[in-house]
Amino acid sequence: MHEIKAGQSIELLQELHILTRDGKMNQDSRRKLKQVYHLTQFIEPLLLAIQKDHQDIQLVDHGAGKSYLGFILYDLFFKMAENGSHIFGIETRDELVQKSRALARRLGFPRMSFLTMSVADAQDSSLLPDQVDIVTALHACDTATDDAIQFALQKEARFIVLVPCCQAEVASILRKNKGKQLGGEVLTEIWRHPLHTREFGSHLTNVLRCLQLEAHGYQVSVTELVGWEHSMKNELIIATYKDLPRRRPGERLQQLLHLLGLEEMNTRFY
Repeated sequence: MHEIKAGQSIELLQELHILTRDGKMNQDSRRKLKQVYHLTQFIEPLLLAIQKDHQDIQLVDHGAGKSYLGFILYDLFFKMAENGSHIFGIETRDELVQKSRALARRLGFPRMSFLTMSVADAQDSSLLPDQVDIVTALHACDTATDDAIQFALQKEARFIVLVPCCQAEVASILRKNKGKQLGGEVLTEIWRHPLHTREFGSHLTNVLRCLQLEAHGYQVSVTELVGWEHSMKNELIIATYKDLPRRRPGERLQQLLHLLGLEEMNTRFY
């Protein structure tokens, strides 16, 4: 049991199937716990940085699913704080939202809220604060990661933590325009084959997201979630608002869209 940190809720770890009902761990549980701790190691410094400015941290987790991340963060960092800090979990599947609400009540985690809505709808919801400190989106599918970025920009988030998931939109446009593009730049050979179209589209999407964040004054770090080998989607993007110069990344973003025939994506990556 030495892997469990002091003060952690045993009931929560059992609910998350990290511990068995009799409080034991197997090899799979140890791997899962290692993954969770690895991710929280990236987020803890962000929480501490915010607390240097103000104690009340507002965190919104998009595409929360079963809210593993939110519950672990609350248990480790929010539970003992007697302030107005709050974690909001946004999820479209109401059955998961209801289960998360019930678990929060059972654990006595009052400063957690779970809302049934899409990431896009969350931007205009009166149930969320006007300003948010941290926005997270782990494996938010399709365009939900992009909606989470828009949400974070609108809420003036200081930190954005993303593990992007399946995003087929860019690949579909590359595929659609392939015929007229292939006769031009030799660069189009990168996505000539269907498998390469999908893989390049996924990679390119994240490149565009990083440029978009930089164009809004963020410093962007891209790394790998070590220990998440079971998932092909283990790229971690952390953006920190620094009010950096924005002109060059904005120009590079537009040049890249034009070069690859993706001008119709201007409305998404602005």
